[in-house]
Amino acid sequence: MSERMTSSIAKIISGNSLYQKRARSALPILVRQALARGKIYYADLAEELEMPNPRNLNCVLGCIGDALLELGELWQEKIPSIQGLVVNQQTDLPGDNVHFLRQKPDPGQKEAIVEEVLGKVFSYPKSKWLDILEEFGLSPTEPLNPQLETSKDYQGHGAESDEHKRLKNYVAQHPKSVGLGKSLAPGEVEFSLPSGDEVDVLFQNARCRIAVEVKSNISKEADLKRGIFQCVKYRAILRACRSLEGGTYEADALLAIEGQLPKELIPVRNTLGVKVFKNIRVK
Repeated sequence: MSERMTSSIAKIISGNSLYQKRARSALPILVRQALARGKIYYADLAEELEMPNPRNLNCVLGCIGDALLELGELWQEKIPSIQGLVVNQQTDLPGDNVHFLRQKPDPGQKEAIVEEVLGKVFSYPKSKWLDILEEFGLSPTEPLNPQLETSKDYQGHGAESDEHKRLKNYVAQHPKSVGLGKSLAPGEVEFSLPSGDEVDVLFQNARCRIAVEVKSNISKEADLKRGIFQCVKYRAILRACRSLEGGTYEADALLAIEGQLPKELIPVRNTLGVKVFKNIRVK
């Protein structure tokens, strides 16, 4: 920390308690998300921090919030509540424990408050976020490599494997395996997008268009990384279609995999905001 850091701020975030250590690890991740203009789910942040229970993030995020409030007083400016980027997967909103929601506003007000706070987080200058990390003696996260490593196990556009076909057909019949309502079944397999791409499975009704890219248990890390980027592409295409149609439905793309997501790909998933459903078991 810099010499001008007050002892009160240092005490908040520089201690040896587990939640303080985790706060120092979490803040650079949140800065990364702010610069990428993306929220992050509690469970995903916990996984990246190797925390077994996302509920314990309350103390971690509270520590960050308190430290930023103190630093703001020292700098004589309002530092946006970056901890508001961490949201619940069901509501897409932060928990009521964050500083700016402790008055427990009604649901309509809550959404408006969160939108205003996140707007300030995303518009806060990059140089300021980096200054904050430096003030706390922290370094930014390492840049992520977008390159797709070649893999001899990757089949490219060759023949579809039996494992991939089996998983694709299972997901199409079981939308609950990717967190969707069973009323969406069956999904349409090999759905053609206007871009010429074919989505493994598309679920749609009046309220949503959800593309699912599937990767079977024979997929290696390079192919799983490719799948994350495919979801980014499909999401953008579906949202472009929505704009052309003047629609208001949800448009998104998900990755469904039979195994675990490699540790190295967790920051990639989180930064790009792609939902990954793991350990899907074909029954």
